[in-house]
Amino acid sequence: MTSFDPGAGVSETSLPPDHDLSVEDDAADVEVATTEVELRVLQVTLEQHGSRLDKALVDLVPEFSRSYLQQLLAQEAVQVNDRRVTKASHKVKLGDVLAVEMRPTAQSQSFRAEAMALDVVYEDEHLLVVNKPAGLVVHPAPGNWSGTLLNGLLAHHAGAAAVPRAGIVHRLDKDTSGLMVVAKTRATMDALVALIARRDVSRRYLALAHKRWSGPELQAVNAPIGRDPRNRLRMAVVDLAQHAGKEARTDITCWDTTQAHCLVHCKLHTGRTHQIRVHMLSLEHPLVADALYGGAQAGGMVRQALHAFRLSFAHPVTGASLELAAEPPADFLRAIEELGLRYNPT
Repeated sequence: MTSFDPGAGVSETSLPPDHDLSVEDDAADVEVATTEVELRVLQVTLEQHGSRLDKALVDLVPEFSRSYLQQLLAQEAVQVNDRRVTKASHKVKLGDVLAVEMRPTAQSQSFRAEAMALDVVYEDEHLLVVNKPAGLVVHPAPGNWSGTLLNGLLAHHAGAAAVPRAGIVHRLDKDTSGLMVVAKTRATMDALVALIARRDVSRRYLALAHKRWSGPELQAVNAPIGRDPRNRLRMAVVDLAQHAGKEARTDITCWDTTQAHCLVHCKLHTGRTHQIRVHMLSLEHPLVADALYGGAQAGGMVRQALHAFRLSFAHPVTGASLELAAEPPADFLRAIEELGLRYNPT
């Protein structure tokens, strides 16, 4: 029987706490895709007696991640004394015989190359910058194990498989469009991570929001962000004395406004989860079509009206200054026009 190693050839990297805009920062352990199955027969020892089943499995097959073993449990791939058990909390006893089918899971098959049309606005042997369309998930996760930008990067260039997360160093939410920089080598990835940690990568966004803009044309929002204590699916501005969170700063400039909507330019100084969406809500200007944060559809927009339109940084290898831009996509431009706003990027 041929065995397989779900962890072979895949590595992770520790990214700085403000590297990214995604709720998926703590990526689960990943496994290499395979179609082979190995049966492991194990016996619970005195050391595991009384332990949870998933904990006992980690002790008995430590080369596999707890996440992967829990997925096997959910797939009914584990037997305890000839009985299928799916609950990770099941308590095992001394002498119990565990039969575990080491087989592919949805997650283990997610890191596969999938050819897709990528809008590459810059590329050299060290890195590339892509213009991500709205609707494209960046990294495989529950509910989206395939068809992600990572899958496309694995097909785009051979070196992607040797770089953690295929070189992805920051992300955009699924329904946010715009520019992302991706490393093509491990050395470049480490350098880009350092640039982002030092806040030497400038990321600028356009957003359409509800209500007439009032107050100063430029508003610097310096408000910490953490998980919303009333709704764990959302983020919120929090009081750090009472709730966990991180400092967050966004400079927001109004480019145009009507009685009902405004077009704003946002410059990130940090990269917290949903930062712009949360800071705009804190100003009582939820983004158009951002249902999670109370924004209604308008101007034909059916996804949050947020676009990463400019990206600038010093090339981590050559030192050359890179200034990249991406025009808003058609739905965004159409909404600007229908809402009676003016777009003048210069």
